[in-house]
Amino acid sequence: MTDRYAVIGNPIAHSKSPLIHGLFAQATGQDISYTAIEGPLDGFADAVRAFVAAGGRGMNVTLPFKLQAFDIATDPMESARLAGAVNALKFEGERIYAQNFDGLGLVNDIQRNLGVSLAGKRVLICGAGGATRGAILPIAQQGPALLAVANRSADKAHELKADFAAHATLQTGGYADLAGETFDVVLNATSTGLSQAELPLPPGVFAPGALAYELVYGKGLTPFLKQARAAGVTQVVDGVGMLVEQAAEAFEWWRGVRPDTKPVIERLTVPLA
Repeated sequence: MTDRYAVIGNPIAHSKSPLIHGLFAQATGQDISYTAIEGPLDGFADAVRAFVAAGGRGMNVTLPFKLQAFDIATDPMESARLAGAVNALKFEGERIYAQNFDGLGLVNDIQRNLGVSLAGKRVLICGAGGATRGAILPIAQQGPALLAVANRSADKAHELKADFAAHATLQTGGYADLAGETFDVVLNATSTGLSQAELPLPPGVFAPGALAYELVYGKGLTPFLKQARAAGVTQVVDGVGMLVEQAAEAFEWWRGVRPDTKPVIERLTVPLA
């Protein structure tokens, strides 16, 4: 019997998840269907319950439901608890298991696909929202020399330092606090990739040979990537690899088989220009 999976969000028409999981299923011989569900903004939990009642086995969760997905989970894993947000659900009987694979997908893309080890590196995450929360623990587990979080509101960055104190040592503050510092890996986890606004990064923040990584995907050269290029950075990438890698983590969690991500990343990659 074909097992049912879906991605839920609002809006959802733009989602690449049905294509990605369809390619994974084809490549691994898994008998699944995977659809996109536009969840009502005031009826997320009901939409999930209806999907489960119809035989649904698992779901990916995207904006704006990642926090609500955490609230309905009976068994949130550590990744979800620390992020306070969920991007994958698994349904077994009355239990709703929850994971957040975004940060792991990011780390896998950087290290496996881009060949950049995070061990011993100076890593900067720009932004202090949900994407950063999901990324801190997976990055910290790689043993960077320094993991810094900068945000327009320094107080919000400092909150992360307190929240993750038992799991990671963070340097936190505003962008002005970065003056005189350089980083080997700079990640943009803010919404500037969508809003077309530049980040107030001080000069010299990109170390020679740095990687500039935009978590948004498919938007070409975002203001952040343009900033990086203008600063002489040659390795500038967007988040398409992260998207595919987090999907692979969910697929393996659900199905017990690891799909090959490389051909899917190649298919979805849009030239940055």
